[in-house]
Amino acid sequence: MNGQANWMENNDRYLAAMVAWIHLRLKRLAARTDDKKSPAIPDNATIEQAHQEKVKLENSELPPALMLLGNALGLSEFDRHVLALCTAMELNTQTAHLCANAQNNPDKPYPTFALAFALFDDPDWGVLSPHAPLRHWRLLEINQPGVQPLTGAALGADERIVNYLKGLNYLDDRLTPLLDPVQHESPLVQPDNDRDETLPRSQQQVLDNILEQLKHSNGEVRVPVIELLGHDTASKRLVAGRVAAVLGLNLQSMNIKMLPGQMGDFETFTRLWQRESLLMPLAVYIQVDGATDTEKVQLRRFLERSNGIVFIDLEDTKTETVRNRFSVEINKPTPEEQEQLWIAALQGQASDQPQHLAEQFSFNQKDIKRLANIALEPLSKNESALNPTIEQNLWQACRIAARAGMEQLARRIDIKADWEQLVLPPEQISLLHQITDQVACRNRVYEDWGFREKMNRGLGINALFSGESGTGKTMAAEVIADALKLDLYRIDLSSVVSKYIGETEKNLRKLFDTAEDSGAILFFDEADALFGKRSEVKDSHDRYANIEINYLLQRMESYRGLAILASNMKSALDKAFVRRLRFIVDFPFPGVAERKEIWRKVFTANTPVDNSVNYSHLAKFNLTGGNIHNVALNAAFLAAQEDGIVTMPLLLNATRTEFKKLERPMKESDFRWSESIGMVK
Repeated sequence: MNGQANWMENNDRYLAAMVAWIHLRLKRLAARTDDKKSPAIPDNATIEQAHQEKVKLENSELPPALMLLGNALGLSEFDRHVLALCTAMELNTQTAHLCANAQNNPDKPYPTFALAFALFDDPDWGVLSPHAPLRHWRLLEINQPGVQPLTGAALGADERIVNYLKGLNYLDDRLTPLLDPVQHESPLVQPDNDRDETLPRSQQQVLDNILEQLKHSNGEVRVPVIELLGHDTASKRLVAGRVAAVLGLNLQSMNIKMLPGQMGDFETFTRLWQRESLLMPLAVYIQVDGATDTEKVQLRRFLERSNGIVFIDLEDTKTETVRNRFSVEINKPTPEEQEQLWIAALQGQASDQPQHLAEQFSFNQKDIKRLANIALEPLSKNESALNPTIEQNLWQACRIAARAGMEQLARRIDIKADWEQLVLPPEQISLLHQITDQVACRNRVYEDWGFREKMNRGLGINALFSGESGTGKTMAAEVIADALKLDLYRIDLSSVVSKYIGETEKNLRKLFDTAEDSGAILFFDEADALFGKRSEVKDSHDRYANIEINYLLQRMESYRGLAILASNMKSALDKAFVRRLRFIVDFPFPGVAERKEIWRKVFTANTPVDNSVNYSHLAKFNLTGGNIHNVALNAAFLAAQEDGIVTMPLLLNATRTEFKKLERPMKESDFRWSESIGMVK
């Protein structure tokens, strides 16, 4: 028989002895109030013998639950006796009848404070106080209808407490709808020494720091609140879970929005949580970001009264909680650690992928294990181990998984263009290839060749695409994304820029943090609206606007991915910002040769185009690539309406429409077509 079984047996014996002793005292009290004097009155020796048996079990090496409860909640002996009387109602059906007899009132088959005062030795009137343990910890349920005196109100033991006294220790079911248990994650990499280092080294150091802080705070009245900073909730929950596991605590999580708003409900929740943290080995993990001012006030009130370990999930320290706190920053594993996690998770498959995945994406341990399992699933089904698509499938799975956060912040561009479709002068093509190559090789230069150790800024790769609308800036961004097999996101400035002070900076931080994890390419269209020149400080709004630009400059330099800015007005950009850009690519207005090439590539292979279409003639029209695309599309629709093919007259007609839309001067003779012109293309 193990220790738990021995304790349960001893606890059951104690409950039986306790009920027997209470029943004997109830019978003696009933005899005193009964005029008929029942002949079966227990004598003092019998009652004392029952009392000694109860005391013996209370003082055993395996103290019963009632004694543990009393020590945890500060109950006096009289408090324990009152609670035992109410618990006896749940353990033995004879208790109600004996209570009615003892009170000489058949309408009172329940315990009351008045009965307890008469039944037990050394009664304490302080038990009636709402601040006394029995009422403060909600150990009793008091039914006091109307103007009935408190001493005569029906008493009952709280269901959770009754079960605790039976040896069943579980979280109060009034709290379970508000809390979620945090499951302990099994380690991905087994430790190779005696120390339990199942976390990556960077996170293990944070874990050790937290444990050291808690060790030094053992003598304090209240354990400090632990603020976990960073934007990766999964990593923070993992570290908090490991801290709880080391301390032998059950970790529960909740969102701050689950804190009850009504004063009475909030008071009940706080009191019950305080009680549960004393009865169970508990810790709580609270997510705070997005909280309103009212919710933050409620959180502070909860924390000031909490006497257990509390983890607060924050993105930064601007959210005030309580003074008695310490903060640690928890991030995802470093790229080097992620590479090792990928190697372990892939089990020797896709051997050349871990480094590439780690340098391009940023995942936590849980996501790496899940994505690796997805890639390895075909192999577990006895499919060919030489499946050539495993690496492509793994890369695509990572891209899709990394989109989750970005989809809410920016619009993903469906990539259609490649190098073959892009028409630019050789100098611009060369610069675009350099950008692509630097993104692909940045980990080798920064990490393997040690440049990161020499540089404290400028690790990000950024580029400015400047030129008129329609000259190919967006297409060039698509081409780079296609070559790198990465997602391209267009940043919606309306969702980033806010008129409220500090909100733009907050939105930018969230955007860049999420983009770094996703490995995405950021494309800021019309960037001059966001990256414009800093203004002279005339009021507080100018000062905060400049702070936002300064923050943006720093964030662009530290961004580990590729950020592309597109602007029609390069001169409108802040000069300090332009100096910090690694690449500036000017997209010139296409010349005749470039326009002719664009015309040749604008139609798909499935488009029915008349052989007489003269691309040299069309190239004479001063149109950008975007305009040419519009003309080709309109001509295709005109051909489709006539159920025919794209002809030169239709193209000229569509070109005329485009010129009118652009409000450009034109000669009607330029849009006339004759077969003689079509002889030379």
